[in-house]
Amino acid sequence: MGREATMKPDYEILAYITMNSKRVLGGKAQALLAKNEEEQRIIAQDIAKALKADTVKLKCGDYMVIRV
Repeated sequence: MGREATMKPDYEILAYITMNSKRVLGGKAQALLAKNEEEQRIIAQDIAKALKADTVKLKCGDYMVIRV
């Protein structure tokens, strides 16, 4: 069964890690700019470990750290 449109999401985006400076936006989540793919992956893993969260790699190559 899907989530109703009026329900609050049950996850929180904690960080967004990208190599494209045009995708660094403001908001509640921490947006970080990485130099290369290796740094991007390490940053995402380290933040997720410290915050006891999960990482998600998007199709565009960016990472999100989320807590469910």
